[in-house]
Amino acid sequence: MYFKTALLSAVSLSIVAPALAQGDDETTTLNTVIVEGSRLNQTATEIGSSVSIITADDIDQLGVDFVLDAIAAAPGVTINQNGAFGGSASVRIRGAASEQTLVLIDGVPVNDPSSPGGGFNFARVDTESVERIEILKGPQSTLWGTDAIGGVVSITTKRPEEGVGGTAFAEYGSFNTFRGGASIENGSEAGDFRLAITGTDSDGISKADENNGNTEDDPFESLTVSAKGGLNFGSDARLSADILWTDAESAFDGFVSGAPQSVGDLPNVSETEEVSGNVSLTGTLFNGSLDNLLLVGVSEIDRQNFSNGTPSFNATGDRTIYRYQGTFDVNDTNTLAFGAEREETEFDGNETTIDGLFGLYELQATDALTLTAGLRVDDHSSFGTETTGRAAAAYNPNPQWTFRASWGQGFKAPTLFQLSGGGFATPNPNIQPETSEAFDAGIDWRSADGRLAASVTVFDTDIENLIGYAPTGYFNEAEVETKGIELTGRADLTDWASVDVSYAYIDATDTDGDQLRRQPEHSGDVRLSLDPDGPFSGAVLIRYNGEEQNSATTSVDSWTRVDVTGSYDLNDRIELFGRIENLFDEEYQQIRGYGTPDLSGSIGIRLRY
Repeated sequence: MYFKTALLSAVSLSIVAPALAQGDDETTTLNTVIVEGSRLNQTATEIGSSVSIITADDIDQLGVDFVLDAIAAAPGVTINQNGAFGGSASVRIRGAASEQTLVLIDGVPVNDPSSPGGGFNFARVDTESVERIEILKGPQSTLWGTDAIGGVVSITTKRPEEGVGGTAFAEYGSFNTFRGGASIENGSEAGDFRLAITGTDSDGISKADENNGNTEDDPFESLTVSAKGGLNFGSDARLSADILWTDAESAFDGFVSGAPQSVGDLPNVSETEEVSGNVSLTGTLFNGSLDNLLLVGVSEIDRQNFSNGTPSFNATGDRTIYRYQGTFDVNDTNTLAFGAEREETEFDGNETTIDGLFGLYELQATDALTLTAGLRVDDHSSFGTETTGRAAAAYNPNPQWTFRASWGQGFKAPTLFQLSGGGFATPNPNIQPETSEAFDAGIDWRSADGRLAASVTVFDTDIENLIGYAPTGYFNEAEVETKGIELTGRADLTDWASVDVSYAYIDATDTDGDQLRRQPEHSGDVRLSLDPDGPFSGAVLIRYNGEEQNSATTSVDSWTRVDVTGSYDLNDRIELFGRIENLFDEEYQQIRGYGTPDLSGSIGIRLRY
């Protein structure tokens, strides 16, 4: 394939893929990990609301290739994909629909303006250049504006490390799957850069479930290029640029009348090109008391579908964001963040703009109590003004305990597709934004020696003015309530073995009291991590997903899947790694009619210096 030549050429590059350091003390980690998505750079013990953080180390240990699989084990997160290897993949946070989740890559919104609901397809985001993923749960529109009704998934690409380094890797596995890549980086006081290329080529499986008699494999290939760099002007100013580009091709199946579960083999292919990037300038004023950020970001997606080689669909969507944010440390106990944003969205010759102003205030009331409040006003070119608020509190009476609570509002502007009718329906000038209001509260505990930790969070979210579709067009209709509980725990069994567990109960119902489709009530996971002295490390991940309603009369059965990963360092520069997925060959579906891989595995080698 076209990307293999590029990969084989890139393998000759030298590379180092920096790993994020993990502290041994859980308390120290929580007190130092900065939640960048909070816009106040608060620590995990100060933010007051629920957040899941996935680091590059976590991704390496899980052995996953795509962001979709990295976030699947986060409590309260549900994954739905219509077939592995490039099938359309959506993410639900606490029962909110996938299009009600805002996705950011390096601070730039990347939700698809050309799709009817404006959601984001997670199927193609490769993990090789991902440094960190933050999942902010609950409405976040005060922080990030439109689309953040259910939460935010913020993806940060890898930053260059100091010095010259490089890495290259190659991996081969089941379904004739080849994955490889390389990167190079250089960092100094004057500036830095990192360039990486990663590709995947697979014969895949039939996206229409093979257990229903479908035999045609649906191949997938993708090529991703990530570039990041910057120039430092002394210690107070920096000019940075980021870009992430992906080109992918995936065969897919769909509705076939009379087929089992109404899904069958089809000669369909989707070609997608996605790019996101930004240029930013940061600097400080007033002896470091005021941090400033100026950012211009863009994201674009170009999709084309073919049936038997004949074009059947095409769409292009663009988003441009202009942002200023100032963060002012008034004194040791008071911090103010404020800013302005303008977002321009274009699809099929139509365009909307949203102008937003926001302010956030943090009060360190005592050494133990952190209070946060915020307000945002957004002016939409089609429907007018929307105001959202947020408040949170975190109380840390000692290093072992954190008590937290938060309240927030969210909104989602109608997409250009919904406003225009997408060429299939009559435009509705009276359509209004979807809105949400939510409350959550939780308790976090860590043992004094940092070897044990536990957390419990309860939440309740109301979503109103949901946008529905009828032959006459799009309109506001139903309301949804989601409520539930999330539990997590961690235990260091020895100095080299630990276990992490999580569980979520989500009661997501519509106005008739019916359970929302494709949302399990029960889900959870267990991860055993092994890192003894010596060259070996590994992990075992057990995931459970409860029964889901697919329609008023059909459902998708519950399932349990076990994955095993491991790595072995031959020396400081050469690592062997591998994984086994679906160890016990569980037959399951995430969406009715679409299959998932049977028992499979892969093995690879990574070079670094």
